[in-house]
Amino acid sequence: MTRDIEQRGLYYEELEQDVRYLHRPGRTMTEADNVLFSTLTMNPQALHLDAAWSAGQPFGQRLVNSMMTLAVLVGSSVAQLTQGTIVANLGFTDVRFPHPLFHGDTLYSSTVVLEKRVSSSRPGQGVVTLEHTGRNQDDVVVAIATRTVLFWCRP
Repeated sequence: MTRDIEQRGLYYEELEQDVRYLHRPGRTMTEADNVLFSTLTMNPQALHLDAAWSAGQPFGQRLVNSMMTLAVLVGSSVAQLTQGTIVANLGFTDVRFPHPLFHGDTLYSSTVVLEKRVSSSRPGQGVVTLEHTGRNQDDVVVAIATRTVLFWCRP
């Protein structure tokens, strides 16, 4: 063995605009995931937990909790983009869920760098705006979120 390679995210300088980073594998969302996430976050919404009631609602079945969809959407990008290279999450804007995610659907995530600039107040760091997009197994967009992140510059 000649060297070790540790998985990490990308430093500020390595992030490219107009590139779509595909985060794989996808994550199949199960009923157990949805019920556990909803109860752990104290969200008793019947649309996530009550199959009989949800059957009479417009989508005819329970929906995956949208906050879980957002968490998995962002979480799936960590290994490729921010593992060990993030300073802080600065915020989210324009979070949308244009189509529901159901039990058994698989969420596939991707990220595009919209903007980046070297921080004027934090030497050795850069501010990056990311757009995360989640699609189901049929390539239907189920979630979009714009996120601003403070990254480390390369040492």
